Amino acid sequence: MGTYLILIIPVLLLSMFVQWRFRNKFAKYAEMQLNSALSGKEVAERMLHDNGIYDVNVLSLEGQLTDHYNPETRTVNLSTDVYYGRSVAAAAVAAHECGHAVQHAKAYSWLQFRSSMVPIVSISSNLLQWVLLLGIMLMVFSGSPIVLAIGVIGLALVTIFSFITLPVEFDASKRALIWLKNNRGVMQTDEENVQAKDALWWAAMTYVVAALGALANLLYYASMLFGGRRD
Repeated sequence: MGTYLILIIPVLLLSMFVQWRFRNKFAKYAEMQLNSALSGKEVAERMLHDNGIYDVNVLSLEGQLTDHYNPETRTVNLSTDVYYGRSVAAAAVAAHECGHAVQHAKAYSWLQFRSSMVPIVSISSNLLQWVLLLGIMLMVFSGSPIVLAIGVIGLALVTIFSFITLPVEFDASKRALIWLKNNRGVMQTDEENVQAKDALWWAAMTYVVAALGALANLLYYASMLFGGRRD
């Protein structure tokens, strides 16, 4: 348990700070109305069309922070506050999700790699908890490391997936910010662009800490496997 705490507690504290900062930033920028008064939906449609994408629909989705691009249905799904919102935060999120649509349209290699891993990572994630628990029990009572080794392999896949997500997310934000800066009809002041960049930076940091958390878990279970015992 000592090893687990040493690995996880710093990541947990960092994650709590980043989540707090992220939510604080978005709440702040959600109150700052765009001078252009465009809604998230209108921003998304403009960015898609400016990139020659006309076969992707922009839809409203219930919930908060549920925004995502679905390559299978070719839809940009925006939470209600972003879809109807006319704030800096709404524009930044809408443009970011359209950044993923642009990645898809241009066959961005990291997005393709990530998408190819989705099926196997989904299966691994659903079974991991039980495989690791069974693996630990078998290690303790019979000394057999096989099941735990399978769990560690599954954790490795999830960790790789988490790190592959990072360039995908950072690139989507980069595309969004470049487009926003070059389109004064959307964000009409430098201050609005700085605020959008700040919001997307903290959103990206949530993926960074998630990847670090996955790595810490992997290292703990790997040390348990190769050490042949629990701390």
